[in-house]
Amino acid sequence: MQSDTREILKVGSILVLIGVASAALMLTVFGGVTRQGPHTNLGWIALIVTMGCLPLGCIAMLLGIAKLFGSRSQS
Repeated sequence: MQSDTREILKVGSILVLIGVASAALMLTVFGGVTRQGPHTNLGWIALIVTMGCLPLGCIAMLLGIAKLFGSRSQS
């Protein structure tokens, strides 16, 4: 595995873990969520972090996986 592929996968997995952790905190520690949204200001910040990190992390991980399989087929 190339070093840049490893970095892309590492960054993507870190972003996904941050997104999952902030979602868990938003739902449990920061007051929960109703139909109108989170109850506290920290809940809203956690929602913003979740909505930023999860999609970007998933895209980065997909890019890393595609790069990993692409480099294996060339070898």
